[in-house]
Amino acid sequence: MGDQRMFVRGVTYGTFRPSHGDDEFPAPSVVEADFAAMADNGINAVRTYTVPPRWVLDAAAARGLRVMVGLPWEQHVAFLDDRRRARSIEQRVRAGVRACAGHPAVLCYAIGNEIPASIVRWHGRRRVERFLERLYRAAKQEDPQGLVTYVNFPSTEYLELPFLDVVTFNVYLESQQPLQDYLARLQNLAGDRPLLLAEVGFDSRRHGTDEQARVLRWQIETAAAAGCAGAFVFAWTDEWYRGGHDIDDWDFGLTTRDRQPKPALAAVRAAFAKLPPRPAADWPRISVVVCTYNGQATLRDCLDGLLKLDYPDYEVIVVNDGSTDATPAIAAEYPYQVISTENCGLSSARNTGMRAATGEIVAYTDDDARPDPDWLTQLALTFRGTDHAGVGGPNIPPPGDGPVAECVANAPGGPIHVLISDREAEHIPGCNMAFRKRCLEAIGGFDVQFRTAGDDVDVCWRLQDQGWTLGFNPAAVVWHHRRNSLRAYWRQQRGYGRAEALLERKWPEKYNGPGHLSWQGRLYGLGLLHTALPARWRIYHGTWGGGLFQRLYRPADGTLASLPLMPEWHLVLAALAALSTVGIVWPPLLIALPLLGAGVAALLVQAVRGATRARFPAPPPSRRAAAGLRALTAGLYLAQPLARLSGRLAHGLTPWRRRGGAGAALARMRTVALWSERWRPTMEWLERVESGLRSAGVVFRRGGDFDRWELHVRGGLLGAARIRLAVEEHGAGRQLARYRVWPRCSGLATVMLAAFGSLALAAAVDGAAVAAVALAAAFGAVVLRVASECGSATADAMRAISVPGEPEPEDSGAAGSRLVGAGDAR
Repeated sequence: MGDQRMFVRGVTYGTFRPSHGDDEFPAPSVVEADFAAMADNGINAVRTYTVPPRWVLDAAAARGLRVMVGLPWEQHVAFLDDRRRARSIEQRVRAGVRACAGHPAVLCYAIGNEIPASIVRWHGRRRVERFLERLYRAAKQEDPQGLVTYVNFPSTEYLELPFLDVVTFNVYLESQQPLQDYLARLQNLAGDRPLLLAEVGFDSRRHGTDEQARVLRWQIETAAAAGCAGAFVFAWTDEWYRGGHDIDDWDFGLTTRDRQPKPALAAVRAAFAKLPPRPAADWPRISVVVCTYNGQATLRDCLDGLLKLDYPDYEVIVVNDGSTDATPAIAAEYPYQVISTENCGLSSARNTGMRAATGEIVAYTDDDARPDPDWLTQLALTFRGTDHAGVGGPNIPPPGDGPVAECVANAPGGPIHVLISDREAEHIPGCNMAFRKRCLEAIGGFDVQFRTAGDDVDVCWRLQDQGWTLGFNPAAVVWHHRRNSLRAYWRQQRGYGRAEALLERKWPEKYNGPGHLSWQGRLYGLGLLHTALPARWRIYHGTWGGGLFQRLYRPADGTLASLPLMPEWHLVLAALAALSTVGIVWPPLLIALPLLGAGVAALLVQAVRGATRARFPAPPPSRRAAAGLRALTAGLYLAQPLARLSGRLAHGLTPWRRRGGAGAALARMRTVALWSERWRPTMEWLERVESGLRSAGVVFRRGGDFDRWELHVRGGLLGAARIRLAVEEHGAGRQLARYRVWPRCSGLATVMLAAFGSLALAAAVDGAAVAAVALAAAFGAVVLRVASECGSATADAMRAISVPGEPEPEDSGAAGSRLVGAGDAR
């Protein structure tokens, strides 16, 4: 409301038996008395299920209440089977919004409420989603400044409605832990939009008035702790009229039918009075570190936001990393500790802030981010309730940064969080992350080789390597400005490509052959890349559609579907273009042209899909402006992989990079026997080899449950080596370990060899000498590369096997291990 955030402390109202005319509301005197009692009990919002007449809105405004306006229609029938009915529904939605448009008491419009799961199954979710979007557009046309929502419930949770301004759910769970878990899930579904509980409640007729009061209290407190924007308690009174009848076998009201307060009213008043959660004096001290380099354009907004943090014990440390603009002068205007250093990079600046911090929690944000006033409170809530080493939250682009920034916010490459579960994170972005200081110090802080990006990914992995976990709080929000020029966006993405190359060198085991990271968790944020072809989602309906919690599941993208999402896809297109060019001298190679066209089409479709999913803070003033924003967003989808590829290639993250250590060997099968006078379990024999590979910086992976090999040693994209072990028992604790090492050609290499070989032979038979030579050269280059990578991997494996293990204990009496030949073994 204005510059103040509103936490919805609401109750539902109605429906009632019509008292006069067609209005399903009590007499004006009763409504005014009810609204006065609501305001006296700390309630600031009312949800109606029918369109309130103006006098009801006026009465609400007089008491400082906001109204969530319900727009009723016959959603419990197959409404899409009759076009006239569908048009009539849209007309009534328009009329309802038009009747309330512009009134200061309106909180938002609900264009529907709990379409039954069987009706959604009957029509199909896509048709229902499109119809709800149609109603949303209609409501927006009648009241462009109004907020619009649809009230969903767990039985149709799978409905995807990204166009809504507010995500609202009716949730009735009678145990606290399941409610906490489900709200965490709903927050991740809501993304960067507010999550509002449109109904919570408990029946006093079946459970008693005291139990109703107890349950409602923790339901409200749980909603606030989960970062919800508020909740509506169902209902203000036990009086309830539905379907032409008074409902008298449920008592969900805070008051009786004659408006006598129940114990629940006092409990709800007390719960609402404590919300949103406020920190206490015994909460941990937090040090906020802002690292800045030439950040004068946005630094003042960041530091102003830090002044407004609502937390009792925090300090702010500004680390000026050798800025040459007005950054030092701006920072000096604020009552913060300012530390100026030479320009040593972002990680070094973060370490400087960590060392100067006096709090047990160190929270980091960027100079182009403005924290929400409750940012530290929400971070501290998670730290107090868990043993996480670090906690992060979402970063949301603020409105008003201009059209380019709005398009960049919807484009790929922005800071995102990766969640393993609804509450545990695999990665939290650097603009919104906090850590226990002791944990940061235990791992030595940030790695200074990451000067501009990648430091947050590295520190998250290192903390998790220590056995610690990371948490995520969706209410710990920072408003993060996006790049507002195309040049700045290109430079940012190119820098991210460089950071990926640095990360791959340090964490090679986390990257696959082509050089891409496979996250264990799921990525969340705007601008995520989607495959060109829509994935087949599966909905858990339950037997005969009877599941209470019906969810949407998306299978992981297959390798082929994911290829167009990779920056290296442009290299594939370049190779197809080269083959098409050779087709000038040998026409059969022109078959590459359709493949090239399909590859380019995949990029274009992906860009168009991303642009159509884009959400902008305010509706564009015209269709032409809207088309321009979406066209720019599509262009950014096309440019981002190229920028990232440029940075990756320039710093060594290429598909043709070598993955092994120094040295080479002939790519052939080898067998090694290792004698030991001391008995070891099989796992120890293999762990010694793993240790040798790891110390040499070699990338490897273990075999799975169905593999007839123990270790796979990577030499590159095309070649590798595998290791198999057999341990012979020779009595008295003596053993002979036999290792077999053999080269392994990758599937991609096999395809390339088959393709280039057959094409070269066909060109030679056809008398196309130029094409035959070019294709034969490509075939030979692949052969040499496969041999080189397989040989390198074989050499790495042999070195790791032959390196002596740890010295035997002096008192064991064992003679140690030695490498023996096959004859010695016998």
